[in-house]
Amino acid sequence: MERDDRQQHHHHQSTEGLVSLFTKSNRDLIMVQNRLEKEFQQIYPHGANPMKLVSRIKRIQEELLLLKQQCQELLTAKQELIDKASSTLVGTRATMRRMQASLGIHATSEADDVAYSNFKQVVDEWSAHVRSKTGGNNQKAEPEDINQLLFSTIVHNN
Repeated sequence: MERDDRQQHHHHQSTEGLVSLFTKSNRDLIMVQNRLEKEFQQIYPHGANPMKLVSRIKRIQEELLLLKQQCQELLTAKQELIDKASSTLVGTRATMRRMQASLGIHATSEADDVAYSNFKQVVDEWSAHVRSKTGGNNQKAEPEDINQLLFSTIVHNN
């Protein structure tokens, strides 16, 4: 029993030294941190702590990556919307022209259909924009080609 007490006392003494070393190290680190903060306050105006600035830059970079992903998702959704609207509008217009022809009514030309002309202009402008960003040169690209260009840009940028 005495031997166990001596071993425990011996272990306590060795751990006490270790604990005191850690305590002293912790005090020293706190003192160094306080000195650095005081130096930063003196050297850098308006509390521009370089460590905080680095941390802020890292956070902004992470947020920028997230924003980039969200923009790419938005561009993809926009292209899907344009594709669906185009196919629906073109399909509806073709059906309407067939119905007009079967009833003997004069079919409206593209030039006379202002809404359709405006929609085509918006789609053409969007397609030109996508081509300019992706380096595509073909001015009469099909919607599938525009989707491929958009997809290749998104994949290439990641």
